[in-house]
Amino acid sequence: MVNKSYYKTLALKEFYFSGKLSSTDLSERMGKSIPHVMKVIDTLIADGVIVESGYAPSSGGRRPVIYAPKPGAIYILAVAMDQMFTRITLMDIENNPVTPVKEFELPLTNNPDAIVQLAEKMAEVIRESGIDREKVVGAGIGMPGFVDFKNGVNYSFLNAGNKTITEYLTDELNIPVYIDNDSSLIALAEFRFGAARQKKNAVVVNIGWGIGLGMILNGELFRGHDGFAGEFSHIPIFNNNKLCSCGKSGCLETEASLLVVIEKAAKGLKDGRPSALGKNFPSGHGDTDWDAIVKAALKGDRFVIELLSHTGYDIGKAVAILIHLMNPESVVLSGRGTLAGKVWEAPVQQALNEHSIPRLAANTKLAISTLGYQAELIGAVALVMENKVKEYKTTRKNIKEKELS
Repeated sequence: MVNKSYYKTLALKEFYFSGKLSSTDLSERMGKSIPHVMKVIDTLIADGVIVESGYAPSSGGRRPVIYAPKPGAIYILAVAMDQMFTRITLMDIENNPVTPVKEFELPLTNNPDAIVQLAEKMAEVIRESGIDREKVVGAGIGMPGFVDFKNGVNYSFLNAGNKTITEYLTDELNIPVYIDNDSSLIALAEFRFGAARQKKNAVVVNIGWGIGLGMILNGELFRGHDGFAGEFSHIPIFNNNKLCSCGKSGCLETEASLLVVIEKAAKGLKDGRPSALGKNFPSGHGDTDWDAIVKAALKGDRFVIELLSHTGYDIGKAVAILIHLMNPESVVLSGRGTLAGKVWEAPVQQALNEHSIPRLAANTKLAISTLGYQAELIGAVALVMENKVKEYKTTRKNIKEKELS
């Protein structure tokens, strides 16, 4: 029974990441014979999870049947958190939101009730969707902080008392819950579906209230020994004596975060700089103020573009350090900040040109996310699909060890 469930889950994972597949394609990905794979496919069709979806082109002989996930068969609750705001939606296996994305203010700092509020909102989204709870196979959550994704713990935020975060939320929602660092999930989404797809070595910069980092090394998401790799915000590259949220000074975050952009915009307006931002800026709400900056940038507001260009240059200086360390194939700019579009590209590239050794940077391509602000939500779905397979592997290993003991 465990083997059957395992291979069904493994096949579904391959369909999720690859889309439409023939039995031959699936056989290659699973490393199993075609007769074995056909039994799995027949079971998934009988379960109503996949369907036939036409025929592949033929190079001679019978055209192979193509299979694809069945719309409406399963759903995943996707949660994207940052220090101040949280977004939640139900997504199908093709990464499409099937409910409106619910965004609400949820401060994580000095908020002991944050996890209770999170659980209530997650349950609310499922309830209001009207979707059968049995079709919701799990929930994935991206969150800031030092996240131990293996043990379901965040050492920075969301205190769950004597339980782990995953234990608490799984008990409250009665579905499996998985967590990971927000920047890691954004990198996972870009690697599987976005601008870093099929790249062996890439770095994904999450431009947000801080500056996060996800790394793809040798075709896998790299999290470091304890899962905390990628604290890009706290690289000390400035002599500005500005205190950072980490308690140190001169970190990248002190000059290049979206909060700093908003602060600099407010100061510029106070000093008389002309801008379409208007006299009511800032409003005091980070998301509202950032949206105003994005709108102004897309309209060509000179002052705002100047601010973003300076910020992009500072980010580029830090990325140059990564290029010297990692020699990546691709650098992807992603996260909330990239709502401003290609305005980031030129200043980041300029900094790379000035601060990178040409031989090291010659074949590194800079790209803006193709997933945009949806990347973290997509990464949350991918997290669930990957962990379902890992769970079954662990179960199989434990059963085999028990049989041998």
